[in-house]
Amino acid sequence: MGEARDERTRVEQTSDRELVVTRTFDAPPRIVFAAWTTPELFARWWAPKSMGMVIAACEMDVRTGGGYRLQFGHAPDTFEFFGKYLEVIPDARLVWTNEEGDDGAVTTVTFEDKDGQTLLTLSELYPSGEAFAANIGAEGALPEQFAQLDALLAEMG
Repeated sequence: MGEARDERTRVEQTSDRELVVTRTFDAPPRIVFAAWTTPELFARWWAPKSMGMVIAACEMDVRTGGGYRLQFGHAPDTFEFFGKYLEVIPDARLVWTNEEGDDGAVTTVTFEDKDGQTLLTLSELYPSGEAFAANIGAEGALPEQFAQLDALLAEMG
């Protein structure tokens, strides 16, 4: 299975359909969870700055059955990610769909307390190996995104 690493972010393909990313953040789960579920905070760290990406709109109804919509870019050149939350356990777990196409993953993020820090585990499970292969590549931006999250968490500290 393929694997990529930086100093703190581990990205691993665990099967022909699943990618798992782990990272420890220097903040408690309630703060990290807030950065993932508060639109104003999420918009500050999710788009990789080196790619020139801008979040033009960020809507999040973070509750089981609620939805989200992220719009990137500058009109008229925009694209969107959207879906619904399947499970929301405050400060512990988020599960959502990615509904931009028929082959979208189900994403699960867990927030585990490790002596005041947060061990975050992100899993993307695709419906098939073909869907995984067609969508692989975006995870390369996660180390940068997580570094941006680190900076935000330090401000929130």
